[in-house]
Amino acid sequence: MKILPLIAISASFLVTGCASVSMASKEDSSKAKQFNAPAANNAGLYVYRNSFAGKALKKDIWVDGKCLGESAADVFFYTEVEGGKMIKVSTESEFSPNDLNLKVESGKNYFVRQYIKLGVFVGGAGVEQMSEEQGKTDVAKLEMAKPGTCSGAKS
Repeated sequence: MKILPLIAISASFLVTGCASVSMASKEDSSKAKQFNAPAANNAGLYVYRNSFAGKALKKDIWVDGKCLGESAADVFFYTEVEGGKMIKVSTESEFSPNDLNLKVESGKNYFVRQYIKLGVFVGGAGVEQMSEEQGKTDVAKLEMAKPGTCSGAKS
């Protein structure tokens, strides 16, 4: 049975290795990690990935259908969104996008963690809201990626 060794090799590739994306400057990353209040009438949105699994994978992230960026291991994005409304944070996954609907208030920061879940052939991904305390702790250990580049079109 030759398929089992192939699956084992594929799985080990998904767990090890590192993908890279374009990174923001150290200054921009440090500024974002001060967790200042967003501009008037806006909410701050941190989307990050710190999962051990799937370090070799890149996964697109969208906010309300617009590309936020392509994530890799140990990176975060920061953006501001209009406060006082429902937003949708999405990530590509093995078979379809996974979405998180989030009601955001003006003047607050929100934290969304993207996580990798390994499948049979490729890794899927999901998104979950994190508490402000946990989000700040996690983001403080990461570096900021440049926004705006996704590998595929959002359906």
